[in-house]
Amino acid sequence: MSTATVTRTPVARGVARPLRRGTPSALLGLAGVLCVLVLLEALPRLGVVDRRFMPPFSEMFSALVTRLQTPEFWTALGDTLTTWAIGLVIAMVAGIVVGIVVGSVRVLREATSSTIEFLRPIPSVALIPLAVLLYGTGREATLLLVIYASFWQVLVQVLYGVQDVDPVARDTARSYRFSALTQARTVIWPTALPYIVTGFRLAATVALILTVTGELIIGTPGLGKLLAVAQSSGATASMYALVIVTGLLGVGVNLLARALERRILRWHPSIRRENAA
Repeated sequence: MSTATVTRTPVARGVARPLRRGTPSALLGLAGVLCVLVLLEALPRLGVVDRRFMPPFSEMFSALVTRLQTPEFWTALGDTLTTWAIGLVIAMVAGIVVGIVVGSVRVLREATSSTIEFLRPIPSVALIPLAVLLYGTGREATLLLVIYASFWQVLVQVLYGVQDVDPVARDTARSYRFSALTQARTVIWPTALPYIVTGFRLAATVALILTVTGELIIGTPGLGKLLAVAQSSGATASMYALVIVTGLLGVGVNLLARALERRILRWHPSIRRENAA
């Protein structure tokens, strides 16, 4: 029986291997956006879609520039951002407080679990008749939708965070007779903070969606109301221009949430790995 001799070539140490660098993700994202803009410009001009219902992107952009020069647009933008911010702050405070209290007490957690699972899936738009009945077309009506939808995003994440607290740390705090407030500050908060930040990121996006939806359907002052007026008056290019603005707002909200997440959780292993990469 013959044996095959395997010769291994030693790998030189200290020699850096060349890294393959692909196209940066930012450039790929920009290329994708440019492709969409080209399609938006070409399809109406080629007759693929009716220009009455979808004008070329150049007309949308021209309408956007015109809108930016009017005080009405900036007032509506301020109304939208104000409603979004107020609703998000209220939902965050309520979700964190209720989540920590309910998650820390086993009896409360078990007593409210079925109620939470029943109320959480209810679409916020189903509350529009109630909101109009209670507050008419004022800002409070849209705030009701925003707070209701955002609250559950925060509450569920906080409950998960409280349940993730190390039992040994919790028992140690109890053995040292820490007060409930001290336990929440020194034991629960550090563990639940990543979950809270995730809840904030989800709630910020949901709050913006419900803000524009409430303005669009209820008629609360803001970008959504301007969009509804443009649609009903047949100003199609202006309508699409406002749609673009709301899309850019969504991107800005997401970038803001991600920036806050990286700053607040800079000590967290996931953020440290992301920064290292």
